[in-house]
Amino acid sequence: MKLLRYGPAGSEKPGLVDHNGQIRDLGSVLEDLGPEHLSPERLQELGTVGVDKLPVVSGTPRLGTPYRGVGKFVAIGLNYTDHAAEAQLPVPAEPVIFMKATSCIVGPDDDIMLPRNSIKTDWEVELAVVIGTTARYVSEERALDHVAGYCIVNDVSEREYQLERGGTWDKGKGCDTFGPVGPYLVTPDEVGDPQDLDLWLDVNGKRMQSGHTRAMIFPVRMLVSYISRFMTLSPGDLITTGTPPGVAMGMKPSPRYLKAGDIVELGIAKLGRQRQKVVAYSAGHGG
Repeated sequence: MKLLRYGPAGSEKPGLVDHNGQIRDLGSVLEDLGPEHLSPERLQELGTVGVDKLPVVSGTPRLGTPYRGVGKFVAIGLNYTDHAAEAQLPVPAEPVIFMKATSCIVGPDDDIMLPRNSIKTDWEVELAVVIGTTARYVSEERALDHVAGYCIVNDVSEREYQLERGGTWDKGKGCDTFGPVGPYLVTPDEVGDPQDLDLWLDVNGKRMQSGHTRAMIFPVRMLVSYISRFMTLSPGDLITTGTPPGVAMGMKPSPRYLKAGDIVELGIAKLGRQRQKVVAYSAGHGG
């Protein structure tokens, strides 16, 4: 299944994508899609819904995050060898874990707002993993049993804040609008092997990133198992798994960071695509 939420920010309704690519309204089945619906049992129930009997959603509505209630937004850094090289950082011996603020989460096609005084806002296409059942000290062999599905994340990053202002990476990762998620939560049966997916990202129509999840240093099952040793993963938690090379920070000799008016488009095989316009900072911007 491809599950989603559509409508104005803060008033999204649940839906799914049918075999013709149309959005169908799930409002008669559930009020909203949240962590309580992400267990294998609940997803199996949703899979038995008569899709063809659900109302078709007309037009092209705004898409929100594919489910509400992200409890933790866990991120992995430097998970592709060639990205570590372009960042001029050593390949990690163990996964690098940091957190993105849940307040940065927006819909897949919502604007990216440059932070006030930002000079180095960058892009990162990433495969994200949605947790469906509680994971605590799980083995790698059982790790994917705890996954409800997958989606796309643009791990937008302000490099000056992240790397030049002292402290941890988090301050450059959690600014408002720095976490576009979606368009869909795609269940594992439709995705298959998460290490067999192409990723790409364009800025103003120019291909900047092109990669494949087989190039991850630490694959998805290892990441879920590893993270569960340090924190309990709960239904609705989101893990974004690192980016391939091609970010602005890696451009030589002169990085070209995002500016107002830029268009960022990105996608992952089987998971859909995102499109964001970059806008200047505004105190009243709603995202």
